Amino acid sequence: MIARLWHGVTKAEDADVYYDYLKRTGLSDYRSVEGNLGVQVLRRIEGDKAHFLLITHWDSLDAIKRFAGEDYTQARYYSEDARYLLELEERVEHYEILDVEE
Repeated sequence: MIARLWHGVTKAEDADVYYDYLKRTGLSDYRSVEGNLGVQVLRRIEGDKAHFLLITHWDSLDAIKRFAGEDYTQARYYSEDARYLLELEERVEHYEILDVEE
């Protein structure tokens, strides 16, 4: 199993609106891809900024490529992301999941 981590930052005042937008775009898109095993959305408000960390779980690298394309380390953005995000980070990180405790 592989975890894909994406990080984005909005203005704190846009945090709730961005989360609603995220649910309609990225989160629904992740869930529609065969091989996606789930998504976690973490948010931290720090002063005037809101940090979002998305951790998606995938059954294989091929599944990630179905979502992200052949260059699977490149971040994938949607039409209105630039409206909310303070920076469009170019890359995401991937980790092999060795153990999951439930």
